[in-house]
Amino acid sequence: MTKKTFPLTKERLREIEKRFPTPFYLYDEGAIRKTARRFRAAFSILPAYKEHFAVKALPNPAILRILAGEGLGADCSSLAELVLAERAGLRGEDIMFTSNETPSAEFRKARELGAVINLDDITHIAFLQKAAGLPGLLSFRYNPGPLKAGNAIIGKPEEAKYGLTRPQILEGFKMIKEAGVKRFALHTMVASNELNINYHIETARILFTLAVEILEKTGARLEFVNLGGGLGIPYRPEDDAPDLEKMCAGIREQYDAIIVPAGLDPLGIRTEYGRPITGPAGWLVAKAIHRKDIYRRYIGLNACMADLMRPALYGAYHHITIPGKEGAPLQSPCDVVGSLCENNDKFAVQRELPAIDVGESDGDFVVIHDAGAHGRAMGFNYNGKLRCGELLLREDGDITQIRRPETLEDYFATLEGVWD
Repeated sequence: MTKKTFPLTKERLREIEKRFPTPFYLYDEGAIRKTARRFRAAFSILPAYKEHFAVKALPNPAILRILAGEGLGADCSSLAELVLAERAGLRGEDIMFTSNETPSAEFRKARELGAVINLDDITHIAFLQKAAGLPGLLSFRYNPGPLKAGNAIIGKPEEAKYGLTRPQILEGFKMIKEAGVKRFALHTMVASNELNINYHIETARILFTLAVEILEKTGARLEFVNLGGGLGIPYRPEDDAPDLEKMCAGIREQYDAIIVPAGLDPLGIRTEYGRPITGPAGWLVAKAIHRKDIYRRYIGLNACMADLMRPALYGAYHHITIPGKEGAPLQSPCDVVGSLCENNDKFAVQRELPAIDVGESDGDFVVIHDAGAHGRAMGFNYNGKLRCGELLLREDGDITQIRRPETLEDYFATLEGVWD
């Protein structure tokens, strides 16, 4: 079981609302720092560990600076994410660039920053060489195909567009060795939001085994392997959080059984977690402004799926609480919805919640939990919806706005020659 908590009272939210109207995202700096430290401590039983936070999960430089201060790097997959990492003070091998179908300009920016480039296809060797030249350190993304089961979010590996096959991996290392590359790394990413720690231990085993084969068949001695991300969080209260320390102990067992006897020790270990680092430390805070009773009861919020699309996209569960009514009795089920012109614009379907007061001024706050990763980052402007802002709860209790809400001026800023 996982207890779902929120760090602010209803009264504090009322005060904050005077400065920062809902909806908004709220992130807890202290909780993020605590989690970052726990990950570093758990993985410290493995050599040369480095976590590259998945920027796609929460692309805000204020968050990246907090994580950089805790010793974390950045995992980037686009030009904008590279620039975000740069502006957060990260450079060089603190950045890992894992992209696919990559434009040459993005490879050039990665080379400029000295980032670790992780190639997604064997043809990208020549493409990168022409676009920006080959770096001294190069990595490949491995797709294990039928050796590994995927899940609903990322799909089956053999159906995924990512990575190189095992024969291509071996050929790729031969090619880059001949081209003068001296340092080598290996990466994979085969699941998303996976709670079973044995899945991640098995991923490590597959990569460790392949690292030995690469050395034997190509002579390329890997400097590190990146186990990817994909570690899940308990979105439902009845779920248990993964036992991080037990998972790391299992990975260490595989390391000792495979890497040490092969003479590859020390082999660096890297990860690119996003969701478990910031997910539970973020909430979407909205206001209940309408109630509608037809064939079902609907509670309408001033947020919509343009603010948080995971429930609509994946059928994902996000826990919902009503500040000030944590112990109130639950009422008959309702759908919690937004105002988008799409019928899947629902944060919850037939969810039992306390009685909810509605109204723009005196309506209840509605807190949607575990929204600190892949939340605001996946926002969009369909229906002309304006994306909400982001607030940071500092360790001293102060509230800082780290991204303002979008305005109509922002929405129209890219239009040219249409107002004449």
